[in-house]
Amino acid sequence: MNGVIAGISYRALLGRRRIWLLIMLPLVLVAMAALLNLIGAADERTAVTLMRTFAIGTMLPLLGLIAGTGVIAPEIDDGTIIHLLAKPISRPVIAQTKFAVAASMLALFAAVPTFVAAYLLVNLESGIAYGFALGALVGGIAYAAVFMLLGVLTRHAVTIGIVYALVWEGVVGNFVPGARRFSIQQWAQSIADQVSSSPFFSTEITLGFAVPALLIITVGAVVWSGQRLRGFSLTGDE
Repeated sequence: MNGVIAGISYRALLGRRRIWLLIMLPLVLVAMAALLNLIGAADERTAVTLMRTFAIGTMLPLLGLIAGTGVIAPEIDDGTIIHLLAKPISRPVIAQTKFAVAASMLALFAAVPTFVAAYLLVNLESGIAYGFALGALVGGIAYAAVFMLLGVLTRHAVTIGIVYALVWEGVVGNFVPGARRFSIQQWAQSIADQVSSSPFFSTEITLGFAVPALLIITVGAVVWSGQRLRGFSLTGDE
């Protein structure tokens, strides 16, 4: 990991409009939990439903898209990536650093708010808060890697990422049984299910499948991103 690149990446994410998008979704989640608690509708069933459908199902992939593409796609689009590639820094190291920055943003803006929202609803009952926070963390890390790779592969990363997040993860992954084995969202829920003992929460994907799948997709996407950057010339072409 390179400290200079990390600093530049953090400033780019936190200094642009993306920071408001990163903040808005977690605020909505926590506000929904607080409202449910206020009106007396906070119970385990409600907590599980909110965590599955909004925290993991909607917020997490969108935050992954914002952070994953945001650490590198804008630099490729405006050509400033050339200045970075011209420096004597290994291109896989550039990809690894960008990934670390995106993953840390997911930990802060996805895992922490997920824990807070679940805690507001049911405190620490049945391990729901811990389970979904862990699921959001590992799922967010995988999303960060995948969307960063997408930002390296195409200039239409945001558009393709939105389609992937909303259609594949949001619809196909939830309603087509066979497709669930290939959904990061479902893998994250499998992790959460292993920690939580709530009777209102169960998943079809086993931990023995989810963990290797998360590792393979994360490591593979980061490695591929580094290799892809090797193909960039100092003129911005491949």
